[in-house]
Amino acid sequence: MKVSLNWLKEYLDLSVSTEELSNTFPLLGLDVESIEYKGLKPLDNIVVGEIISQEKHPDADKLSVCQVQFSNDEPPAQIVCGAKNFVVGDRVPVALPGARLPGDFKIKKSKLRGVPSNGMMCSAKELGLSEENEGLLLLKDKPEIGTSINEVFTDTDTIYNLEITSNRGDCLSHIGIARELAAYYNLKVKTPELSVSTDQSNSATPERLLSNLEIQTTECPHYTAWSIKGVSVKESPDWLKKAIDSIGLRPINNIVDITNFVLMECGQPLHAFDAAKIEGQEIIVRNAIKGEKITTLDEKQRTLSPEMLVIADTKKALVIAGVMGSLDAEVTDKTTDILLESAWFKPGSIRATSRKLNLSTDSSYRFARDVDPKGVEWAAKRAIGLILELAGGEISGPEISIGDINTADANISISPAFIEKKLGFAVNETVIHEIFERLGFTVIQSSENWSVKVPSFRREVTRPIDLVEEFIRIYGTDKIPNKRVQNSAVDRNDDPIATFFSNTANYLIGQNFCECQNYTLRSKDETSQSIGEANESTLALSNPITSDQTHIRSSIIPGLLDNIKYNINNGNNVSRLFETGRIFRPSPDGIIESLAVGIVVLKNSLVKNWLERTDVDYYTVKNIISEVTDIANFNTQSLAFEKCTDKDLLWQSNQSAVAGELALKQIQINVGLLNLKTTKIWGIQSPVFAAELIFDANILRRKTKPLSFKAISHFPASNKDLAIVASKNESAEKVRKSVEKIAKKATGGNFQIEFTRIFDVYEGKGLADDEKSIALSISFRSHDRTLKEKEVNMAFDQIQRSIASDTNYKLRS
Repeated sequence: MKVSLNWLKEYLDLSVSTEELSNTFPLLGLDVESIEYKGLKPLDNIVVGEIISQEKHPDADKLSVCQVQFSNDEPPAQIVCGAKNFVVGDRVPVALPGARLPGDFKIKKSKLRGVPSNGMMCSAKELGLSEENEGLLLLKDKPEIGTSINEVFTDTDTIYNLEITSNRGDCLSHIGIARELAAYYNLKVKTPELSVSTDQSNSATPERLLSNLEIQTTECPHYTAWSIKGVSVKESPDWLKKAIDSIGLRPINNIVDITNFVLMECGQPLHAFDAAKIEGQEIIVRNAIKGEKITTLDEKQRTLSPEMLVIADTKKALVIAGVMGSLDAEVTDKTTDILLESAWFKPGSIRATSRKLNLSTDSSYRFARDVDPKGVEWAAKRAIGLILELAGGEISGPEISIGDINTADANISISPAFIEKKLGFAVNETVIHEIFERLGFTVIQSSENWSVKVPSFRREVTRPIDLVEEFIRIYGTDKIPNKRVQNSAVDRNDDPIATFFSNTANYLIGQNFCECQNYTLRSKDETSQSIGEANESTLALSNPITSDQTHIRSSIIPGLLDNIKYNINNGNNVSRLFETGRIFRPSPDGIIESLAVGIVVLKNSLVKNWLERTDVDYYTVKNIISEVTDIANFNTQSLAFEKCTDKDLLWQSNQSAVAGELALKQIQINVGLLNLKTTKIWGIQSPVFAAELIFDANILRRKTKPLSFKAISHFPASNKDLAIVASKNESAEKVRKSVEKIAKKATGGNFQIEFTRIFDVYEGKGLADDEKSIALSISFRSHDRTLKEKEVNMAFDQIQRSIASDTNYKLRS
């Protein structure tokens, strides 16, 4: 938002310096992004001086020694000068010692080739007025000696480029900014007087240019239209062009310039139609027809969709409501009759339209942030008064107004005690009352609670705490007493989620992984690729900010693929990445929010190596994610890995596996090769192995037995091998777990099963087509003695009998 200081002074008797003002804006919550100067920048210690003598420098042919009178009360100053374009009697700008010229060039007393010089006579370039530097700036009309140079060049302005937060739509105008400064400096805002009467029944031309106005949508609660006949469209006067130009707008003609001026003055967008171009003399506010096209004022044809609003006549759309008009109803120098629109649209509708069309204008920017509903009529009358003054014509009939807005000002109940509690220090109630009044609030005091009436232009103020923030903003945060803050707090490390994520990061970094942080908002296409088109709508945002952030993420893995692609494109040798965070999954009951840890590992190195390292495979990432589950102290004994199928869009079928189910087990682990079609979409040529641990946050908060140390047995283990024939469709891991369970039971608790490990899987000759053989090694060990062969054999025989009698497996000899 560009704000002209000269323009601001039309509404305020503001006498502060530009530097002070640039420091005040941030205190009000309005950050200054940049400052521009039109004409002469404010300069101190630079005055009008008259050259009263000129002599040749004794030691330099190109220099002159001048006596310059810059004050009637002080003797002339001796200044050495190299310019040649002046004569005695000329008046020029004189920078006195202590002055700072543009470019932060400080003037001080000096000697030039041995001759003292007490200042500098300036050129136009040195003052920042021109790029030419051919000599001194000779001042015409002989301004009075000693006059500040800023009083000579009055056609100057300071432009503040302010960053306005999205909740402060009231500050997107000069009057809005003036209200803020008036509250801070305790000044009065001089609002322009309207020259148009509310009662138009005595209009000279009673018939309106519009025969009918119709609103067919609830997204436009209030719409007004005024008819003006006989205008003369021409170039705007200098004052108007200068005002428009100062904030970066291009003057077009007096009608358009007036609507832009009023927009920037009070924040209410307006639109002027050429009445002759309105088919059927009707205006219809409606939703666009699917595929409807309109050529906007920027000469681009745009295709509309039904959720967008348009202002139309009986045949065509004339305006994308709240955003931009079309060439079909543009005001030109041939226009004689105009229709002036002033309306209020629901912010969400305009915001969505502007975003979908990728078209942001001064109007849409304000409508999207909510303009003052009570300002609709005021803005129209302000513009009409200027039109009649600058373009002539006459109002044709009374305004047409349809609809209304709930413009009742909000009332907030608050007590001084509440304010003091939230501030943390005491403030006189009279001061609080006064500041509220300066902000435009109306305060009705009682013994305990106050009733504070909030004006319509501050509709974002809805709660007592908002009033506290408003007070301290104007009162001044610099006045908060310097006291020690004492408040109880929870150490972040005490939270099990933070602790787990921190420990996980430390482990993975130790495994040569780099940590990433990505947005939790992802695109629609990506979400469809991860969970399917049938489920993506569940994770869609109702009002997304940008087209590539329309859904909450269902997995951490796609974001990590973005990171891999970025590093590949930039030639970075980064092949191991991880991220921790939250994801969201569709469920029959809605959406499940879960915690997740994701890792990705490139199979192929990004650089050529003399000796290739150990190849990456499924077990690489499985072992790493298993360590992560151990860090969380998760009991995953009951989880069995099953092969991913074609239904798992993110994972390559038969090359990846899934264990657990989030909805039932509250934990799920995906491991293996990512779908090659998916990585191809990202433009990644190397296969990518990945793992993702997903779990309910409440698991981390469950009470668990503290970890305890168990000494390593000093006694030898005894190993036995066996082979089992099972169905080809049954996972080897499931078979292993079944055998291990039987083995633990067979020992009777007299000694331990240290592990049950698969060391071979065979399919082929000697087995049926639907069978496979799984060879397992069982390790027996005791912590207090050496096992006897007899007791191990007895346990092993029991294991084989149980397998034969209690399972569907067959022992293979």
